[in-house]
Amino acid sequence: MGSFPRADWLRAARRALTDAPHEAFGYGGPRGRPELRAALADYLARARGVHADPDRIVVCSGFQHGLMLLAAALHARGARAVAVEPYGLDVYWRRLREAGLRTPALTLDERGTRTEDLDARGPGRPAAVYLTPAHQFPLGGALPPDRRAAAVDWARSSGGLVLEDDYDGEFRYDRQPVGALQGLDPERVVYAGTTSKSLAPGLRLGWLVLPRDLVADVLRAKGDADWACGALDQLTLAEFLTSGAYDRHVRAMRLRYRRRRDQLVAALADRAPEVRVSGIAAGLHAVLELPPGTERSVLRAAALHGLQLQGLDSYRHPDAPRRASGGPDGLVVGYATPTDSAWTGALDALCRVLP
Repeated sequence: MGSFPRADWLRAARRALTDAPHEAFGYGGPRGRPELRAALADYLARARGVHADPDRIVVCSGFQHGLMLLAAALHARGARAVAVEPYGLDVYWRRLREAGLRTPALTLDERGTRTEDLDARGPGRPAAVYLTPAHQFPLGGALPPDRRAAAVDWARSSGGLVLEDDYDGEFRYDRQPVGALQGLDPERVVYAGTTSKSLAPGLRLGWLVLPRDLVADVLRAKGDADWACGALDQLTLAEFLTSGAYDRHVRAMRLRYRRRRDQLVAALADRAPEVRVSGIAAGLHAVLELPPGTERSVLRAAALHGLQLQGLDSYRHPDAPRRASGGPDGLVVGYATPTDSAWTGALDALCRVLP
């Protein structure tokens, strides 16, 4: 949050406010401001390979809001289950269940989520699958090409949908960017993005790029007016995108986070060489694999040192087995949040609590 580009955002806000049409100060339509949808369509096509025209985009108040809209639309269509990855955020599974949808977990192996298992037939088979294919959260791997294709093939053959959460798509370090899954089939994949990782979660701005036949259902779920997304924030983000300020900010943050990542890896190699680090080619977090049975004790020690860490087990779906074939425990370590002044001390404390 300390890296939010305040000066650039203020300049964009002033230009947006100066140029805002009078009708922008009324109740907005549920799609979101046309200026922002046009800017997003251009940016997403260029940066993430998303097939997006403005009419397919619905602006929402962050990813959770978008997921709630999708869940309501799917349930209204008769869906009763959305398959999910075996590791992820329980708040998302809860949002789906609150809409009346079951959340069966797919299985996991050393290559990631087994999307080929979606082909299993049965009365309870899912109508959609939620995935983080570019950078699985929290394990960190990219979904292999054959499994990306398997998810889309399943959606085509079954009439289902893939819900693609591209939560940190801009941040790639040691590999070529992984394009959006939506590019394989825009009519079977819902693409979801947000400013929470790239700018700040407090902005509460996100977007859905929808198949054409789903737009009306999502708009119906959102309502006749936009009660959630402030028009001025939308206009400011549109200006931020079209002026090039967003690209400059992302480039600067990519360099900053890569330095943080490299410092974390170097410190662990020097002071905790037995700890294996994974999921570091992209994103804002790393997974530190621990010897079996040590996760809880390390978390207790970390809390005593004022570190806010999460264990891998806290991200495991209740129906999913522990990591593939009884793999090691682990920590999920975010390296983007600490301020520069706190980072060195946090890194030192982390190394001291590791086995």
